[in-house]
Amino acid sequence: MSSMEVSNLTKNMLKRMFLEDKRFDSRGLLDFREIDVSYNVSNKAEGSARVKIGQTEVIVGVKLVIDSPYPDSLDKGNLMVSGDLLPLASPRFESGPPGFEAIELPRLIDRAIRGSGMIDLSKLVIKEGAKVWTVIIDIYPINDDGNLIDASCIGAVIALKNANLPEFDENFRINYEKKTDNKLPLSEETYPLSFSFFKLGDFIILDPTREEEEACDTRLTFGISLLNKEHLINSCQKKGEIPFTSKEIEKMMEIIPKKFDELNKRLKKFL
Repeated sequence: MSSMEVSNLTKNMLKRMFLEDKRFDSRGLLDFREIDVSYNVSNKAEGSARVKIGQTEVIVGVKLVIDSPYPDSLDKGNLMVSGDLLPLASPRFESGPPGFEAIELPRLIDRAIRGSGMIDLSKLVIKEGAKVWTVIIDIYPINDDGNLIDASCIGAVIALKNANLPEFDENFRINYEKKTDNKLPLSEETYPLSFSFFKLGDFIILDPTREEEEACDTRLTFGISLLNKEHLINSCQKKGEIPFTSKEIEKMMEIIPKKFDELNKRLKKFL
């Protein structure tokens, strides 16, 4: 049996299950798996977190360096996000130059965080026009069993929330062995969560396992935050050639506020 035939069998099996609002792990189509979070998992990072969604596991670290501001934002600090998809996490990932997924993942997290205004970059200025804090978010998937994007966004938010600024001297040399009690200037209300909707035939699901994700035809990821009790869309990116219908988009708009509040409640103890 060819891989194409196996793929079609999987798609047909999943469609039959989805028709009954069932999945292999007994969840509903829009339910997330169990979420577990640990923070301060690295003593070399200024902030860090390990996030598990089902069998998917991601470690996120935050490093802080003193650097020059970007030429077009001399009155703001810098934000950088990187991701490293290693064969350790999945046999689909190979060593060498980053592929599309390795480029897309950090870009989506960057856009969600930057668009939400979670970090007050203006308060990261040490010497205007000369020295600012650069916030570097590093994402390391440990096990990929689907939905790396949403897991990584949770990890980035929690790592940022738990980051402490290190000490530095008059020459702007950082002493990473001495962390201060000063936290990053973050909004207490506004922080992003990402929601990746996957489409298989006429069905829309959230938080797919790897098998489900590979069977799906297309994906639409939103970066969502809350401000003054209003749910805001900060970013949106689609992957796949199959389009979403207007009714499917309307359904997502109805789902997002409920799922944001539900996920926010589940993560409250970690945030």
